[in-house]
Amino acid sequence: MENILEIKEVSKTFYKNKIPFTAVDGISFEVRKGECLGLVGESGCGKSTAARMITRMLDADKGMILLSGQNIRDLKGRKLKEMYKEVQMIFQMPQDSFDPRRKLGDGIIESLINHGRSRREALVRLKDLMRLVELDENLADRYPHQVSGGQCQRAAIARALAIEPSLIICDEATSALDVTVQAQVIELLKKLQRKMNLSMLFICHDLALVQAMCDRVLVMYQGKIVEEGTPDEIIMHPREEYTKLLIDSVL
Repeated sequence: MENILEIKEVSKTFYKNKIPFTAVDGISFEVRKGECLGLVGESGCGKSTAARMITRMLDADKGMILLSGQNIRDLKGRKLKEMYKEVQMIFQMPQDSFDPRRKLGDGIIESLINHGRSRREALVRLKDLMRLVELDENLADRYPHQVSGGQCQRAAIARALAIEPSLIICDEATSALDVTVQAQVIELLKKLQRKMNLSMLFICHDLALVQAMCDRVLVMYQGKIVEEGTPDEIIMHPREEYTKLLIDSVL
């Protein structure tokens, strides 16, 4: 099966008062076309740092990040801008996807306009996107603080899908929502993945959500990938002691 994303020996070290801390330590994995890959682990294990390197919000120190076969690790300028046609991110806090001074609709179509669509074309696409994420079209005229967390996250999903990227990264995308809304957003993501054959990296600390959402799972601990398998394999037959502790903590 074709790989949309390949991570090869990627590392990131931060320095505080000249003391090094390696947040991501030589990780390697791939996301296949049409697959939802889960990345799980406790807070601080390096999951979000990995996501930010893939989206180039952080620069990797070492390794290769191949997106549709192209090494994007050192892209700059126009080539980096073009990369965002291929990968989009959905953040933990829905409001983080939007400028609070602009209406939701403007935020959703921003990437379309940035990549050459006319405003008229973008507004036609906006209606389709609002229907796709099951939001009332009138909500496009509201500001992020004027809608609920669940509505704002649906709008963020629409924003991520607007330019039809090859890969969506969900970084704890439901953890800020209450349980009922969380379940609704997970069902929406599952529906969209099937409908659009989306490739997705689903970063989460909740193994129940990962089991509901993902085809394969990676377990991350202290900056390293320590285990890989299907959700049932990871949950029912964990091999690593850390994975067993992670499962016990939620059961």
